[in-house]
Amino acid sequence: MQPFGFRVREEMAAVVGSRRLTPQEIADSLRERIREGRLKAGDRLPTQAELAEEFGVERGTVRQALRALQGDGLLSNVSKGSPPRIAEPAPAWREPQPTMVGLGPRLTEAFFARHVRVDAVCLTAETMMLGLGEPLRRIHEGRVCPDSIDVRVLLPSRNIDLAFPTSVEGSGDDDSVHERWLTMRNAQVQVLGHNLRALRATHGIDVSVTFRALPFTPPVKLYLLNGREALIAYYMVTRRAADDAESRDVYDVLGTQALLFSFEQETGRRDEAFVEQSQLWFDTLWDTVSSELTLD
Repeated sequence: MQPFGFRVREEMAAVVGSRRLTPQEIADSLRERIREGRLKAGDRLPTQAELAEEFGVERGTVRQALRALQGDGLLSNVSKGSPPRIAEPAPAWREPQPTMVGLGPRLTEAFFARHVRVDAVCLTAETMMLGLGEPLRRIHEGRVCPDSIDVRVLLPSRNIDLAFPTSVEGSGDDDSVHERWLTMRNAQVQVLGHNLRALRATHGIDVSVTFRALPFTPPVKLYLLNGREALIAYYMVTRRAADDAESRDVYDVLGTQALLFSFEQETGRRDEAFVEQSQLWFDTLWDTVSSELTLD
């Protein structure tokens, strides 16, 4: 087996020639070896001097790369004078969490993939818009840099009578409850699309963001991450007073507080089947009954 340092120099030389590597490139190279198992939990990294020699850079560049890995939770025992070790992988959370709490960290982890793919079915894009804040921040900081991002979102059509939110006494196309939902849906779609597409100009990432409309009100919110994980939460319908001057009640849901359940392919056959069937369900909706989503 070739020494670790030799492999690094050989592979990186083929990629960048004589150009000096950046801290991000060094961090990405080490991160890839951790994902592939070539650096395992508990393994001690070479010293900063050894890494600097292997990558052909200054020690300061190596230190910046190691700080990025430390910030991602990939290193442990980080202290002066002692090379850090590869950290034990964080256990996948198995207990359900409120959507606003659980979605962000899962999206952040998904964005470490070279090719990011996120599919979602939801009533509005609020939680997804907020959950993407952390991975987008890491991209702008240079800590994460996927080659491509493909996002597809299914939302209810503006032309249907929603099951929720809706007036308890009945609704129609001109109902103010429906109009407020539509205004919120459209604004969130525009913000989410803009924030993701802007990465093309700022970071040269190949970004695709597509929204399509469903002819029904989804009873659940579903997020599919890189074809490996399915996150699902049930919309719990409640009766509450309307947020306007009219004295009436509405049926509505608290989507950000809905409990989010995680299923991962690597966990076992049961979870693997759930992820596969959830992806199939999404693709079927996307290819058959969904239509172009209009904002006007």
